Amino acid sequence: MLRDEPQFARLFIGQSLSVLGDRVSFVAVPFAVLSVGGSASDVGLLAAAGLAPMLLFALVGGVWADRFRRHRIMLVSDLVRCAVQGLAAVLLLTGVAEVRHLVLLMVVFGTADAFFMPAATGLIPLVVGADRLREANALRGFVQSASLVAGPAVAGILVAAAGPGGALAVDALTFAASAAFLARLTPRAMTPGTAQAAPGGKFLGELRAGWTQVRSRAWVWSGMAAISVYHVVVLPSVFVLGPVLAEREWGGAAAWSIVTAGFGIGSIVGDVVAYRVKVRHPMALAAAALAVGSCQAVIIGSGAPVAVIAVLEAITGVGVSLYFVIWETALGTHIPEAALSRVSSYDYLLSTGLMPLGLVLAGPISDSFGVRPTLYAMTLVAVPASLALLCVPAVRRLTAHAPAPTGDGDVVRTAPEAGVA
Repeated sequence: MLRDEPQFARLFIGQSLSVLGDRVSFVAVPFAVLSVGGSASDVGLLAAAGLAPMLLFALVGGVWADRFRRHRIMLVSDLVRCAVQGLAAVLLLTGVAEVRHLVLLMVVFGTADAFFMPAATGLIPLVVGADRLREANALRGFVQSASLVAGPAVAGILVAAAGPGGALAVDALTFAASAAFLARLTPRAMTPGTAQAAPGGKFLGELRAGWTQVRSRAWVWSGMAAISVYHVVVLPSVFVLGPVLAEREWGGAAAWSIVTAGFGIGSIVGDVVAYRVKVRHPMALAAAALAVGSCQAVIIGSGAPVAVIAVLEAITGVGVSLYFVIWETALGTHIPEAALSRVSSYDYLLSTGLMPLGLVLAGPISDSFGVRPTLYAMTLVAVPASLALLCVPAVRRLTAHAPAPTGDGDVVRTAPEAGVA
């Protein structure tokens, strides 16, 4: 596929390097906080600082990405994040870093991220043919999953050899590499159609047009609600409580790297399945897969040996990968190109944007009730939410193929896509 789609190949290579760096920082950042005397609550605060800007800027990023060249927005974002990670690395390596410094830098990082994510989602259909969209998303997912295996291993070596600052310096270099590939990208122009830019380029009008695309499709808004629960309730167990438990009971970063690598291996399997297997009603499979992925918290808090936890996390990794590949492909298939970044910005707002709430609360709640009871409660909330998604008729009925086009460039929505039960 990479030979047949040269524009996608350029994007794929650059993003592959960047994702590897992100996985390195995924392991390094919590231990960077702990290395400067931070607590479990500080770990959550730092993670929240990197995600909170999504609440303020995700919708702006979505409108801009539907209005301007998406790969240029991504390029600027990469350069900003390169500078942020580079400065954080210098502060850590010189021994002057404090928690407040890292928090401020993560706010800037998160702001750049809020513009990058909607643009990246909207760019994929512009660099790959419509018939290869599922394969492209599966390949992107494969890299993200493979980096979960390679990233922790690299991070473990870097943290041991040069500390968390050395690991973040490597992440900064990968952002620079990604920017170099984006600078050479020449995606095709967007196809005009439903929900294109409002007359006069008015921000609120464009935003409302994007929201119309969301609320008119029950499978979209219900999918966003389910994945929001996953981000707010489940992922704090991975970003905050998992590293804390590893530091207290498992021996530190090396043990946590084994668990995240296990999740990565399972994610690779999920991406391969998504690449090769075609189903008539993909979102039904995605909802069931999300229920499996939502069991991560109880697995981490199970008290089982690290090797067993890693194996069980691999199973959840299969489910999480399946969900995201199917979800992104469904959006790219059924949402008009001119509105795709705005629709995805609502997705990021309701999931990643709300995630800081869970990250900030995870530490204090675990301090009050204990780490393991908190992890068990997370699962009791998240699994029923994902099963509720499977009960939505529009989710079960959504087909893998795009609706038939009409003469004016719009589409005829099927009942499930329009939200009719």
